[in-house]
Amino acid sequence: MPSVFLLVVAVALSVFGCDQRAGASDAIAAAPVPEGPDLVTDTVPRVSHMSMPRIVRGLYVNRWAALGSKMNEMIGLAKTTEINALIIDVKDDRGFVLYRSNVPLAREIGADTNSPMSQSRLRAILDTMRAHNIYPIARIVVVKDPLLAEKKREWAIKRTSDMQPWLDRNGKPWLDAHQRGVWQYAADLGREAWDLGFSEVQLDYVRFPDEKRLIRESVFPLAQGRSRAQVIRDQLGYTRRLLRANGIPMTIDVFGLTATDSTDMGIGQKWEMFVDQADAVLPMNYPSHFAPGTYKLSNPNAQPFATIDNAMKDVRRRTAPVRGAGRIIPWYQDFTLGAPRYGVEQVRAQIEAGYKNGYYDWVLWNPGSRYTIGALRPKSALEEGLRSLTADSTRRASAARRADSVRRADSGRRSDSVRALPR
Repeated sequence: MPSVFLLVVAVALSVFGCDQRAGASDAIAAAPVPEGPDLVTDTVPRVSHMSMPRIVRGLYVNRWAALGSKMNEMIGLAKTTEINALIIDVKDDRGFVLYRSNVPLAREIGADTNSPMSQSRLRAILDTMRAHNIYPIARIVVVKDPLLAEKKREWAIKRTSDMQPWLDRNGKPWLDAHQRGVWQYAADLGREAWDLGFSEVQLDYVRFPDEKRLIRESVFPLAQGRSRAQVIRDQLGYTRRLLRANGIPMTIDVFGLTATDSTDMGIGQKWEMFVDQADAVLPMNYPSHFAPGTYKLSNPNAQPFATIDNAMKDVRRRTAPVRGAGRIIPWYQDFTLGAPRYGVEQVRAQIEAGYKNGYYDWVLWNPGSRYTIGALRPKSALEEGLRSLTADSTRRASAARRADSVRRADSGRRSDSVRALPR
């Protein structure tokens, strides 16, 4: 990708203030509240898990929203609309864990001491979600963890100049993705979330920081000749094996541009090298994050349908040759970053562009967990989606068989031509 293009992307992300994630959740402040009347606890002392739905349509729930009364609102939306999954911060991008943890490292660094959710409330939330067939996903941020990076400095990225922690544009340290203990910690928290009743572990920030100066300012003694993309692949494979040993599905969030850019974008995320390392891959396809001129669009943010249409075509093209590739579940934008203001029209445009390309799963991101309710369809939309998915799968399978038949026929004709040549 041209350097000018990457520079524009980097500027856009810098303005955004939190990489691919619009607005940090710590901008949202709310005090923990008692259990709401809609939360009911199952008195039977057991934990059961849901299988990933055939179609996933979800909303992100930040840590403060989960702790506060907004959690009832999120569950209410999932009970009455096509939403059937909630992605809840179990460890956010400040390093704080949602509830009191039994993971030794979390206890050691105090990651579970910032207004932790009570066990009874967590149980009530998960029981209520299960009762209403709402799929609970535990979001765990991996390398963007300033709390752990400060407490365990040997795991932080180091400056070449003085071997002190490297700091990002916000003055925060990052964990070094080469450090195996970082991924072990994520897996340990994931196993705990599973034991508590979450049905999937979703890893975010599975990458290096997206700042070009990182390379010239930092040292990575554990690289051992590996590229950044190989390191991320290796660590994802390691973490997945740890979770799979307990039967836990692992999914990953990645930059949306990784399906379009042919490089690792400087962050260690190269599509073909991670798409087979998770049960599902969630590209963050936010139109506001595509630079002017991408797909020959002067302002991708103002053309959400065209932007997502092109992005998902790239996703399908890059995924098709990869054996064992994970399921693709795109993130879409339900926030405003520049003109126009995003509302029903813009959110639905992204969703419909995904459908056009055969992707009937989606999840919405809003940093404050404030969603455009008018963009959500009723529960019946899930059944419509299943019918469309089945029909689309049948069409694609038929097209693949026809293409294979044509290839075999062409091969046969070429063989006949060779045999007919004089010897």
